[in-house]
Amino acid sequence: MRRTLFSRRTLLQAGSGALTVDVAAAAQTADQATGSPASPKSEPPALNRFPRMVQEYYVRRLRDIPRPVLNSKADAEAYVSGVRAKARECFGPMPEKTPLNARITGTLERDAYRIENVIFESRPGFLVTANLYLPKRPKGPLPAVIGSCGHSNEGKAGDTYQAFSQGLARLGYAVLIFDPIGQGERLQYVTPELKPRIGIGVAEHIYAGNQQLLNGEFFGAWRAWDGIRALDYLLTRPEVDPRRVGVTGNSGGGTMTTWLCALDDRWAMAAAGCFVTMFRRNLENELPADAEQCPPRALALSLEHEDFIAAMAPRPVILLAKDGDFFDVRGSREAYGRLKHLYTLLGAPENIELNVAHGEHGYTQDSREAMYRFFGRATGSAQPAEEPKLNIEKPETLLCTPKGQVADLGSRTIFSFTRDRAVDLQSRRPAGSLEERLTSVLRLPKRSGAPDFRILRPAEGRGYPKKHFSTYAVETEPGIQSVVYRLSDTPLYSQPPEGPERAILYVSHHSADRELRNEPLVRDLIAADPTAAFYTCDVRGIGESRPDTCGPDSFLKPYGSDYFYAMHGVMMDEPYVGRKAHDILSVLDWLASFDHTKVHLAAFGWGSVPAAFAAVLSPHVAQVTLKRGLESFAAIGQSEMYTWPVSTFVQGAVGQADLPECYHALRSKNLRMI
Repeated sequence: MRRTLFSRRTLLQAGSGALTVDVAAAAQTADQATGSPASPKSEPPALNRFPRMVQEYYVRRLRDIPRPVLNSKADAEAYVSGVRAKARECFGPMPEKTPLNARITGTLERDAYRIENVIFESRPGFLVTANLYLPKRPKGPLPAVIGSCGHSNEGKAGDTYQAFSQGLARLGYAVLIFDPIGQGERLQYVTPELKPRIGIGVAEHIYAGNQQLLNGEFFGAWRAWDGIRALDYLLTRPEVDPRRVGVTGNSGGGTMTTWLCALDDRWAMAAAGCFVTMFRRNLENELPADAEQCPPRALALSLEHEDFIAAMAPRPVILLAKDGDFFDVRGSREAYGRLKHLYTLLGAPENIELNVAHGEHGYTQDSREAMYRFFGRATGSAQPAEEPKLNIEKPETLLCTPKGQVADLGSRTIFSFTRDRAVDLQSRRPAGSLEERLTSVLRLPKRSGAPDFRILRPAEGRGYPKKHFSTYAVETEPGIQSVVYRLSDTPLYSQPPEGPERAILYVSHHSADRELRNEPLVRDLIAADPTAAFYTCDVRGIGESRPDTCGPDSFLKPYGSDYFYAMHGVMMDEPYVGRKAHDILSVLDWLASFDHTKVHLAAFGWGSVPAAFAAVLSPHVAQVTLKRGLESFAAIGQSEMYTWPVSTFVQGAVGQADLPECYHALRSKNLRMI
């Protein structure tokens, strides 16, 4: 989640591959055709009168999510039971446990401990690399800890992660720390020379995670499953006391620690570092999160970060925060306050702690020492005044594989599982009404007649195909305006006149204002039907409401504003593209109120996806033209390289309703695909 850990070049690599689906590759060309992301110097800047609209819409929605009121022990117990169930609902069913097939590939002998280099399979053929730290002179069964890494290129061999693993081992703990997917020895997208094709860490996480959404899967569940299987392996070791096993991690590892608190009942203690704050604080602070940090339906189920910790109550947990962290410490304190109240009602107030250290993001020595002391009390072990002296290894000494990547050993990739899942779901898609399945998978809200609208003052000198245009902000739901232009040969400063029956509605790719000047399809549509009323539409988050959040010019970046709001749609269980389809449907209802009841719906690039959905569902659409549209979601799921953004994806669509079904249905509406 920490943007400053990765260069701009690294993040951009997430969309740099050549796509195997030709139609999808054309969407990237569409960006170039419309002058995105930067317009030619001779053109005026694209109109954008609502750049904060989407941001404030989601802020309001999150602020309206209620927090539970707990007044008794019975309330607290019911709440803990409830959040455990909700957490599992977010993550979905976990796979069957299969043989770990663990093997030790090397051992390092050190002064007070040894390190075993371990490889195991969290899923059949899916290799996990790990280091097991074991004290040399154990006194009875050892307390033990699973270490979860944050976003270091070296994974388990990063200095921070070596530090807490070695520190715990010197204090008498067995520690198993493993490489996350996409880090260390577990890159999933590599060249024949075992070099990264997409990037490391964040780049791979969002790339794989976005694609998995189409199958209804959550990348965070894959990450958490690795942690659960790591615990399974640790508990096979005779040196370990199964009653005293904990989990800790920082940043992305703090994320996994938080999720694992709710997903496995075997933890005796946990220390979550530099993660626990509030979804609302992250949104308000315009802080994008990795794919694994955005659990599907979490916000729809009224969950906050602390709820995943609460699922472990009343067992001991310490929250480790930093006063200078980009994870807002105000949210950490709010979360702790509610957890303290919960633990008090459960009769164990001493089992929840918050340590706020001075400084920026990181598992620094003061935070590690707070963890050592807390775990010491939880396990009845040593409680040091300060961290033991450490000797950080060179990363290559901690390798479990001969060449530093599991790909060299023939490990399955996460994409191979995604591809197979997409093929299976495509073959088992349910029958029944396409309209009903679309309405369900898109989570479309109900509409009631023509929406209200504003009449905006016209801009001048835009260079459109007709001399005059009027601008309307159509309110498709509270706080959301779809901006509609009506082109005409004479001035119009009021509502649209009634009729004619035929109208053209062009849905933009990135900006109707820009595409009215640059996109040949616009002029072709007008020339082909000159007597039809001509309108354009910018749906939410596009054109006149293109967000200016998440950093300068972030919109087209893999970790930018378009991704940011799409992932909030995932957590709200309201696909972003589904809400865009709702915007188009509402505008079509609005046009019908002016007697435009035979609409030629045309769309370009990104706009083609919500337009296809709306065209199937609206009785007002008589003709459809889609230019540079997406072939299918299943094709994306089966293509190792893709360029389409997650804002055009519908979670679970591959198994429910895909675009080819829409295209087939639209033959009756004279569908033309360019």
